[in-house]
Amino acid sequence: MKISAGCLVSLKVRLFDAQGELLDESGERPLVYLHGADDIFPRVEAALDGQESGYATSVYLQPDDAFGDDDASLLHVVPLKLLGQDVDLGMKVEGVPGQPADGRIYTVIDLTDEVVVLDGNHPLAGLALRVDVEVLGVEPATEEMLGDADRAQVPDFFRVGSGGHGSGSATRH
Repeated sequence: MKISAGCLVSLKVRLFDAQGELLDESGERPLVYLHGADDIFPRVEAALDGQESGYATSVYLQPDDAFGDDDASLLHVVPLKLLGQDVDLGMKVEGVPGQPADGRIYTVIDLTDEVVVLDGNHPLAGLALRVDVEVLGVEPATEEMLGDADRAQVPDFFRVGSGGHGSGSATRH
């Protein structure tokens, strides 16, 4: 079956930076997405359109094709006391303390005894990427599959709109 809108597509995915360093991969569990639903990067989806199981390719993405450029307005310096005592580098925080909620997840990228630097950019923002994909399976999506909340098994590193947004409270990663 050829990949077209309304098909569930299973992929093996490997994500590399411009220097060829492996950044992430789908691993043992394949990435499953609904073709035509804007679940994955548009350039990757376009490269897969009309292909069949067994097809493999590499797609090169500029920052605008993936997670965008770094946005300096998403860097915030806040007093350490607003986050409490248990702050570590890499910690995730929902929103900027002391500002209206924006639904964005911020990462602690620097801290001193008095201030914390929070970054709301996706960790891969500003990077050119190479995505290696292999089509493992293609099937028509049934109404039951479309209604299944777990149908999209797209990892965050490959999800459209995953540029640092999310929900939940502060978590350590």
